[in-house]
Amino acid sequence: MTIRVTWKRVVLTLVGLGVAGLLFAWSGVFNISASSGHWAISNWFLHWTMRNSVRTHTLLESPERPIATDGQLVSAAGHFAAACATCHGAPGQRPSPVMQRATPHAPDLTTGETKEKWTDAELFYILKHGVKFTGMPAWAAEGRDDEVRRMVAFVRRLPGMTPAQYRQLSGEATGAGTTDVRALGGATLAGCVACHGSDGRGRGQSDIPILGGQNPRYLEVALAAYADGRRHGAVMANAAETLTAQERRALAVHFAALPGLGAAPATGGSAAVRQIVERGLPARQLPACASCHAPGRAQPVLAGQRAGYLAQRLRNWRAEEGEVDARLPQDAMAVIARRVPEEMIDPLARYLAGDVRER
Repeated sequence: MTIRVTWKRVVLTLVGLGVAGLLFAWSGVFNISASSGHWAISNWFLHWTMRNSVRTHTLLESPERPIATDGQLVSAAGHFAAACATCHGAPGQRPSPVMQRATPHAPDLTTGETKEKWTDAELFYILKHGVKFTGMPAWAAEGRDDEVRRMVAFVRRLPGMTPAQYRQLSGEATGAGTTDVRALGGATLAGCVACHGSDGRGRGQSDIPILGGQNPRYLEVALAAYADGRRHGAVMANAAETLTAQERRALAVHFAALPGLGAAPATGGSAAVRQIVERGLPARQLPACASCHAPGRAQPVLAGQRAGYLAQRLRNWRAEEGEVDARLPQDAMAVIARRVPEEMIDPLARYLAGDVRER
């Protein structure tokens, strides 16, 4: 017997399948428990869909090549120790047995499987946007591609890293950015020291700023802004959100009292650099650095700050997209940074840092 296919029968069949699916979902027969796992075909289909999605969407985003030196990965290592190692493991540390009972469970990033399976661009996309229905969150701060790039480089290093190297890089970040009781009391300072160093001079080459000698009020306000989302940064937001107002104030006073910042820029430097610092560039509507960052101002102290950090921050502000309202304090630097000539960023950063050697 031949069954004639008509549009009416096709539509009725599709409607019938949809109704059957709804009835199946309504019945509650499907087992949603994590302990039951996925059917093999469901597991294959979901991972196949994910790989295809990541590959396709990666074509639309071309991140810069991730940095790869240890000195620029301190913040990524500290954040990983605080927020990622529980699920993904670390050198000398198995993933949490509790989190491994999730469906699907997070991959162990120390095995090398992830390194072989995903390209840098694909890892960048996954870390930045997360993955639906897996528990893998998107990066906690929008517009911080620099943080994501550092984490890509760090994840790439994990499989070949020894436990000692991991502890050294992460600063044994006990309590850094955790959301449990370790982030309170005596562990609070230990968490900050893991990245910023016991001397307040920072443990990285360009990703960690010098805090010693900084304006204490500025540090306190910055911590509060990270905690409530007014200032974007996944690493610092994760570390600051559990701090009380009293803890923020105590930390600000502690680090500000350490030696470090505040010295006047070294003598020398080109006339063009000194003009930007002292008088600005009126033709470009660029105000002088000293007009806001002089001693006694509410803005941060720049003199003596690490040159790599200053240059990186200026370039990050220049790269932000969208309209920026210069009247808003948190957005003013994005406008100002775009008015600094690109060729002057590194000389300006070195001059403020007190390093005016020719490069």
